[in-house]
Amino acid sequence: MATRLLLISDTHIPGRARRLPDAVLRAADAADLVIHAGDWVAASVLDELVQHADVLGVWGNNDGADLRARLPEVARRTIEGMRFAVVHETGPSQRREARMEAAFPDTEVLVFGHSHIPWDTETPGGLRLLNPGSPTDRRRQPVHTMMTAEVDAGELRDVRLVEVTPARAA
Repeated sequence: MATRLLLISDTHIPGRARRLPDAVLRAADAADLVIHAGDWVAASVLDELVQHADVLGVWGNNDGADLRARLPEVARRTIEGMRFAVVHETGPSQRREARMEAAFPDTEVLVFGHSHIPWDTETPGGLRLLNPGSPTDRRRQPVHTMMTAEVDAGELRDVRLVEVTPARAA
């Protein structure tokens, strides 16, 4: 049976948004697993997401001691026969594929964040690199984003970059 994924990162709540956008919460409700690649900032974001789906996450450079006590720097999980890893930072985009292939040799999909720039590439060795951007802090990107995907029988399918409408102030 397929596992539906929601990939997000860099939510920066409450600094960049007061709350998660409704589209993120709807996508979390539709997902079997939410993967968050760090920079939650508020632990309340983690608390909210676990009410919607199973969560696999890591801490980012803007996360405090409370989140670092609850989350690892690198998370790993086998999902439907595929080996996933999650990390916040991967360094500069130049030579990223080669560096990550060397750093994560037993991984098939690496989800990362930090840059707020959506990224979807595959290394020569077959490692898929995914950065969902940010649903709350687009920085210099044209829109806020998240990703959805499905894992079924050892295959990653239907990876989509989804535009997110920011949450309105309450």
